[in-house]
Amino acid sequence: MDNLSQAVKDTGGKSEYVIEMLHITKEFPGIKANDDITLQLRRGEIHALLGENGAGKSTLMSVLFGLYQPEKGIIKKDGKEVKINDPNDATALHIGMVHQHFKLIDVFTALDNIILGAEDTKYGFLSRKAARAKIEALIDRYGLKVDLDAKIEDITVGMQQRVEILKMLYRDNEILIFDEPTAVLTPQEIEELMDIMRGLTKEGKSILFISHKLNEIMEVSDRVSVLRKGKYIGTVNTSETSKEELSRMMVGRPVQLVVEKGEAHPGKKILSVNNLCIPSHIYKRDAVHNVSFDVRAGEIVCIAGIDGNGQTDLVYGLTGLEKVTGGSIDLCGKDITHVPVLNRSHVSRKLDGHDFGLSHIPEDRHKHGLILDFTLEQNMVLQRFEEPAFQNHGFIRFDEERKYAEKLIEQFDVRSGQGPITIARSMSGGNQQKAIVARELDRNKPLIIAVQPTRGLDVGAIEYIHGQLIAQRDAGKAILLVSLELDEVMNLSDRILVMYEGELVGELDPKKTTVEELGLYMAGAKRQKGALA
Repeated sequence: MDNLSQAVKDTGGKSEYVIEMLHITKEFPGIKANDDITLQLRRGEIHALLGENGAGKSTLMSVLFGLYQPEKGIIKKDGKEVKINDPNDATALHIGMVHQHFKLIDVFTALDNIILGAEDTKYGFLSRKAARAKIEALIDRYGLKVDLDAKIEDITVGMQQRVEILKMLYRDNEILIFDEPTAVLTPQEIEELMDIMRGLTKEGKSILFISHKLNEIMEVSDRVSVLRKGKYIGTVNTSETSKEELSRMMVGRPVQLVVEKGEAHPGKKILSVNNLCIPSHIYKRDAVHNVSFDVRAGEIVCIAGIDGNGQTDLVYGLTGLEKVTGGSIDLCGKDITHVPVLNRSHVSRKLDGHDFGLSHIPEDRHKHGLILDFTLEQNMVLQRFEEPAFQNHGFIRFDEERKYAEKLIEQFDVRSGQGPITIARSMSGGNQQKAIVARELDRNKPLIIAVQPTRGLDVGAIEYIHGQLIAQRDAGKAILLVSLELDEVMNLSDRILVMYEGELVGELDPKKTTVEELGLYMAGAKRQKGALA
């Protein structure tokens, strides 16, 4: 008896595969997102889907979830062909999806978000008590700690993700799709999610897991399917492959997984922060309390810490998005503590051969990085359209705008269906991120504030962005990096400042410390005496 026959026998005559997507083709204007792709999901497995930004991973999963209709191909569930016209059909087939950008209503409670669209009613009235009982049983069963009465806008990103998972489980879904589930999570939350996913498969669920992070794929998946530029490259057993082989399959060439950089040669102070205080909107205490540090030309200083310990508020204060209640911020010797956002980032006058001001790669690319309904070329010149290169007597020079966008698109390999005229909203998250990084690094500012610059990027793009940041450092720029990725923190920084509960608790040399020691500082279990608090 062959393996397939044995598998069918072991599953009571059902197909070995709970889901089969056979020869799927999906096209958009100017691009074939999925080109004759076949993907097969076994029962009770975690199947990773790996590929470059824009390789077609999210599109393929959106076809399975009914958000898109393929031009060609069929979908089978339990060996029988099915038609999935919309997400309601997917839900009826017990298919659920956690999207990369969560589909939650901020002003609703966690409970209301979970039951929305699947409400139990009696005589036309919502049976909230029964719904709560079912959700609380799911919370206990899978260890998904959530405050059901808290509004989405008041809870952490990690808890929001648990709400999305509970939405799937509440609907009794058997096939669970996770689209870049760890892109916005802390290392601790990632480990929790991995444990949850393992627990779900032990309960008989089958998981499709989209990720760029090779460490996570190697740790949690059973098999990996690789896509490249919309085409299927192959499927391998995780236990029989390596990170190097997966990266080669994904990018089509060997990828340098370790950052290579020479010694830093710090120069003059570019950014000087003294006793900075920024209030919290949630708690009565300061979100940032008496923080002081410097960043010099020619060095990368990283702010490390568990998400929610004041890093976001600190960046908002530095960039002018948040008001400062105490202390001072100096940029190139000029006090900018109360200077408006526009004058911090857009000022075009020169200082020592550089544009005075700062570049900012923001944490939230949708909220602060892009105007999603503008074209890619419009987004590329958002902060530069008043410069002579892009306007003449108040009229935008559209030809120069397009040439500039085309240059950055080619240089940073920003993939989009219609090139510079592509609407930003239609692009993949990773390519949106690459567009922002390209724009900000090209602005020639003495200070670059990079917050999670490689979030959602594939290993090839990460390799390139890391190389660009090091090149900027070596060209004499001062770089303040904020990252939750411990590998990125350890490999890219010249100095590490650890933030805990709004204060700096340690300054570490990445060459002389370990991930374990860094973790102790991040968790508040260790603090350097005197110097930084």
